[in-house]
Amino acid sequence: MYSERTLMISGSEKGLDSVTSFLKACGCGSVAVISSGSEARRMIPHDDFDLILINTPLKDEFGHQLAVKLCESTCSGVILICKADLAEEMTNRTSDYGVCVVPKPLNKQELLQAIRMGSAFRHRLLGLQKENNKLRAKLEELRYVSRAKFLLITEQDMSEEAAHRYIEKSAMDTRRTRKEVSLEIIAKYE
Repeated sequence: MYSERTLMISGSEKGLDSVTSFLKACGCGSVAVISSGSEARRMIPHDDFDLILINTPLKDEFGHQLAVKLCESTCSGVILICKADLAEEMTNRTSDYGVCVVPKPLNKQELLQAIRMGSAFRHRLLGLQKENNKLRAKLEELRYVSRAKFLLITEQDMSEEAAHRYIEKSAMDTRRTRKEVSLEIIAKYE
């Protein structure tokens, strides 16, 4: 399955049923449909979509700026569908942000390829986001450990090595993380 949740933003009803049924046939789970960029901007912070398709032009804007905004603020794969004569220009404006542009009239093979690329893009971003979160947690732990070591050095006249050993040993002996032990030390001395 390419997408659990798909959002289709389309200013036109024309061809919408055929596109949504094609999306479902391609492995896209539920497909929500809205008609304007402003509606999408209100919805996106509260909802998480795997794939977002923008069928230009929208009712309140063309849609390429919305596509860029969605790529910057979500981990969704974003596909911009526009007239063939505008496709190259839209590609030049949006490709640096990760938007995949598909020209109209729609070729099912090109759309399927774009869906695959959008799905791959999302998986890659989610992997990077997971790694980023892990690194942030490690950095946060190091900050607390450093602060606790400083307090042990100044308040208990320990060497840096002794303070480090104390935190490590306390964590192992009590089956807690170094962060938890460090927070306890910080609370005790501050």
